[in-house]
Amino acid sequence: MNQDPSDLERLLGPDRRQLPRPRGMALLVAVIGVAIVVGLVALWPGQPPEIDRFVFGFADDVIPATVDSVEAAPCSYAADLDCQTVTFTDGTDTFSQEFPDDPGQPQFETGDPVYLSLVEAEDGSVSLSYYDRNRGPLLAAVALVFAIAVVALGRMRGVAALLGLGISVAILIWFIVPAIIEGRDAVLVALVGGGAIVLISLYLAHGYTPLTHVAAVGAFAALALTTVLSWVVVELAQFTGLASEEAFYLLALPDIDLSGLLLAGIVLGAIGALDDVTVTQASAVWEVGGANSDLEQRALFDSGLRIGRDHIASTVNTLLLAYAGAAMPLLILYSLSGLSLSVVGSSEVVAVEIIRTLVGSIGLVAAVPITTWLAANQMARVTTPA
Repeated sequence: MNQDPSDLERLLGPDRRQLPRPRGMALLVAVIGVAIVVGLVALWPGQPPEIDRFVFGFADDVIPATVDSVEAAPCSYAADLDCQTVTFTDGTDTFSQEFPDDPGQPQFETGDPVYLSLVEAEDGSVSLSYYDRNRGPLLAAVALVFAIAVVALGRMRGVAALLGLGISVAILIWFIVPAIIEGRDAVLVALVGGGAIVLISLYLAHGYTPLTHVAAVGAFAALALTTVLSWVVVELAQFTGLASEEAFYLLALPDIDLSGLLLAGIVLGAIGALDDVTVTQASAVWEVGGANSDLEQRALFDSGLRIGRDHIASTVNTLLLAYAGAAMPLLILYSLSGLSLSVVGSSEVVAVEIIRTLVGSIGLVAAVPITTWLAANQMARVTTPA
């Protein structure tokens, strides 16, 4: 049965995100935005440092190729062992490499797309070796399905959300990571870069509305708290930043701050959830206040906070499971070690993940009352509903 749009509007009520509000909150967002722009200009990285790519294990170049043939035969270096001799071709030349028939070794079929690493020696000779599979087409297909799903459900909001996602990735790649590599203050980089991601993603996804102003201020306040708390905890924990194998390669960079890298990771890990929590809280208070215009600010705050308690319980669990899922191999190894939980938890590689979860969760918890109070305060000032 087709429903008249006017009947649907009477059923759902007006879009209360557009109710008139005082301009103070928008002005505060503008001040925050200007401060972030100034921070981006002041901290923007220059030229990346010159590095010896060989020290980092990087190839001089990586070229696409395909598997031309796969043959099982005894290994050339040990006749009692089985190997696979794989021939690769880039369309012009061919190259063969042996792979022992051991667990963990890649398995190939004719036609598989791969990448070959190219290393040029000082005498000008060139050596090739298998680098990795070419997963570009698969990643592109999954990304396309993701984009279609987002746009199909969100329509123009979905398009805006995808644009915000792209800008967030750009800020991460072109500002946050290079600035930390250059040795900029990690606390300021995380705060400025994270703040830019929060503001851009919020306003692109939700538009320039009073609700977004409240969510933005709440998110930035919680982000600032998370950043400062992360800095304090990382300093007190005396992390070396060398818990992962990849971190040892970074020691070759002259100005890298490995503890700062940890700090930025903690802050960035909480940003996505902060967006979700603040928008949900502001929207909940907006709807409750708009539907019950006789509610006082305190009653509106209490009502929004009850909603927030339910929301934060599930969000914190989501954050924990996200970190635990990424560290699952590590958790399995430590479970086999026979060490006590206190010893395992004190090791840097595990303690970092625990602190990521706890500090990020503290920021999320703080975002609920902050955003709820801001939204209730704004709703209490409404004089003429739309």
